[in-house]
Amino acid sequence: MTDRPNAERDGTARSGDGASHGTVEATFAFVDLAGFTAVTEAHGDAEAVSIVHAFRDRALDVLRPGDELVKSIGDAVMLRFPTPEQAIVGLRQLLEHELAIQDTVLLPRAGAHHGPAMVVEGDYYGAAVNLAARVAGQARGGQLLVTAGAALAARDLGAITTHVGAIELRNLSESVDLYDVRVGGAADPAVTDPVCQMRVPTSGDAVIALEWSERRYYFCGMHCVARFAASPQSYLARGADPDP
Repeated sequence: MTDRPNAERDGTARSGDGASHGTVEATFAFVDLAGFTAVTEAHGDAEAVSIVHAFRDRALDVLRPGDELVKSIGDAVMLRFPTPEQAIVGLRQLLEHELAIQDTVLLPRAGAHHGPAMVVEGDYYGAAVNLAARVAGQARGGQLLVTAGAALAARDLGAITTHVGAIELRNLSESVDLYDVRVGGAADPAVTDPVCQMRVPTSGDAVIALEWSERRYYFCGMHCVARFAASPQSYLARGADPDP
C-alpha cells in the first residue's frame, strides 16, 4: 500500500551505492499511542509489543497510493503524504478508525506539518520533520494537531478546525500556531484507566469502577485497581479520566 518516493517525483538523485539523496516537499506526520509507557509499566513488554504491532498494521491499512509509512519508532509511526489534503484525509481516517473500534486499547494522537526535507536512503531529515514530531508531542489522546498549511487544507476539505494558539515548542526559537482538526463526530471522549491509560468501558457487564474523592474512576482490571488504591495521588497527577 505504501509508495516509496522516486527520483522523478521527488527530485532525488541516486548515488552509485544505491542511496537516495535530495530534497522533497511533503506533509510529514507522527502518530503515537497516548499512555504507551503507562501500559508497559502496568501490563508488561509483551502486551505493549502486541498493541504496537496491531496499531502499525492498522496505520498501513489507511494509506493510499503516494502515502508512505517511513518507519516505526517505538510506539510511533512516521508518515509522509504528498500533500496536506492527503495527509488530513489519511490521518483523520486513521484516528477515527482507532476511536471507533472497541478493541483499540490506547488512543492515538497525531501531529503534522508541511515543508521541505532532505531524503537520505529512504528516510527524511530536516526542520519540517522535527516540527511535525514536536507538534505530535503536544496532542492529547484522540487529537490531531497541525500547523497552518495543513489547517488550511483541513478547512478546504470541510473539517472543523480550531486555532489552539501560538505554542512554544522545544528547541524552537519562535512559537508556532497550532490547530486542532476535529476527528469524528460529537461523541463523548473515551475514558481511560488512570493507571495504564487503556481505554475502558463505562457501561455493561465488564465495567470495573472505584469511587474516590466523590468521583468515579474506571479500570481495565483488578491489577490496576490495586495499584491505584495503593497510591491514588500519583495517578491523579497524570490527569486521570474520572466519570464526568
